[in-house]
Amino acid sequence: MARFRGSSWKKSRRLGISLSGTGKELEKRPYAPGQHGPNQRKKISEYGQQLREKQKLRYLYGMTERQFRNTFELAGKKHGVHGENFMQLLASRLDAVVYSLGLARTRRQARQLVSHGHIEVDGGRVNIPSYTLKPGQEIAVREKSQKLTVINESVEISNFVPEYLEFDADNLTGKFVRVPERSELPAEINEQLIVEYYSR
Repeated sequence: MARFRGSSWKKSRRLGISLSGTGKELEKRPYAPGQHGPNQRKKISEYGQQLREKQKLRYLYGMTERQFRNTFELAGKKHGVHGENFMQLLASRLDAVVYSLGLARTRRQARQLVSHGHIEVDGGRVNIPSYTLKPGQEIAVREKSQKLTVINESVEISNFVPEYLEFDADNLTGKFVRVPERSELPAEINEQLIVEYYSR
């Protein structure tokens, strides 16, 4: 399945979660899109709840179904709780870390910055958004890209960096200090439903 390139606002309203991270999609119309969106009272089945949770997380990180499933299976091979491992792997992706550092306003923008070659890891350019960072690795904006308006504006309005990251706003550099704890990751996701979905 190809990556979703449609309206993220409509998808946010359908799933009930802000895919952009700004929350603007749900402020004005906190209901599903379409003529009957405000009045929908349809009960969702157990399978429907599991599918919806899986779609929420997949669209949140902007991944194809194959990428998402492969990451899920990789998480199952690691020691620990499957769902928690899965969430940690997703949060360790380079595009996710670029977004969490505040170098981009949205996850889509973060993925574009990486794929266009504006980001370095340990001094070398990496243009693979799904690149998995390891604790201790350093992230930086390439010297040629440090004057990009989109990056500087994002840093100016960003006011929170998770504790598992370090960030130097003056030099536009960061560090992936450690693997995040579950409590530091999106609380609106119930990863156990996703585990149940793939275990069917």
